[in-house]
Amino acid sequence: MNHRDTTIAIKRPSLLILGLLLIATTLRAPVTGVAPILDSLQSMFGLSPAEAGLLTTLPLLAFGVISPFAALFAREYGLERALFVALLLTVVGVAVRSLGLAWCLYAGTCCIGAGIAVGNVLLPSLAKRDFPARVPVIMGACALAMGGAAALASASAVPLSHAFGWQSALGGAAVFPCVAALVWTAQLRARTAPTRDTATPPHGGRVWHSALAWQVTLFMGINSLLYYVLVGWLPSILVDAGFSPAAAGSLHGVMQLASAMPGIVLGPVVNRMRDQRLLAALMGVLLAMALAGFRFAPALAVVWAFLFGFGAGGGVLLALIFMGLRTGNARQAAALSGMAQCIGYSLAACGPALAGKLHDVTGDWSIPLNLGIALSVGMSVFGVLAGRSRQIGMDHKAA
Repeated sequence: MNHRDTTIAIKRPSLLILGLLLIATTLRAPVTGVAPILDSLQSMFGLSPAEAGLLTTLPLLAFGVISPFAALFAREYGLERALFVALLLTVVGVAVRSLGLAWCLYAGTCCIGAGIAVGNVLLPSLAKRDFPARVPVIMGACALAMGGAAALASASAVPLSHAFGWQSALGGAAVFPCVAALVWTAQLRARTAPTRDTATPPHGGRVWHSALAWQVTLFMGINSLLYYVLVGWLPSILVDAGFSPAAAGSLHGVMQLASAMPGIVLGPVVNRMRDQRLLAALMGVLLAMALAGFRFAPALAVVWAFLFGFGAGGGVLLALIFMGLRTGNARQAAALSGMAQCIGYSLAACGPALAGKLHDVTGDWSIPLNLGIALSVGMSVFGVLAGRSRQIGMDHKAA
């Protein structure tokens, strides 16, 4: 970073923090706001459950494919410009998705996924670079902003759809990236590179031959798979259980808001623990309890929505923490991050469409929820393994 760029970053820390928080609001809301009106979209466009599940799957495929390359884009054009382009991509995607044609639903969703993928990777890098002593505080605030915006998008989707139509419900998500892009223009004079531990394109090498790296990757992948299945289908699950669409959308918002809570409470707890085995296993247990609750006691859905959101949010936070704790240097952390995001999100992409297909074949949500419970147990096992106080190269399986 040259002197001029450093001056720009330091002169306006409050504006930079505001920009980070506003970018964070764009990283879930454009995706999570779809689920509460998914049944309406299915009816309107004649989509099967599997086809409807693609509206949640496509962003995940974009995360898996594009995320590891975001750092290369930022090094070429600058971190600030890369984030601005990501915001513009999200705005364009929301607009295209709301045009009213079936193919636009999918094209716009792909564009949204690409924009969010870049933001997911580069936002933590910028926070770590410009606020190295305050990363937990900054990222905790970003997690709250992300969860709050996602909760608002979920809770408001059905009322907006009833009042102004489904296009307004989906198009309303453009407010978040539009405002963020407007504020972020103040940062465009700088042209800086991301930190060295930012996710890089996946490749072979020591990390890919490490059992510990695969344990971290599968812990993240299962967590993401279960989270995005519920992001896509929780309102439908609740409507089938007797809830109104508006109530289901509100509970979907509760889940989103709860997913932000670990950003506040887990950081200090992790710092005091010798290892994270118990904490990682607990996140899987919370997911299993919540899914069992949705299956057998849906009347208490508000409790299960909160538990699931907290467990899923805690799981992804721990996975991100593991990328630093289980590696010995920035290059290794970047390699593990690229591997975990590529494999983890690709695995997660299978979830929504598969769950929709199983529901289509069986006529209810019992089998998808039962499979989710079993996967939650597997996540706990991988969490115990990934949570050990070890680093890649110490597991005797690294090349």
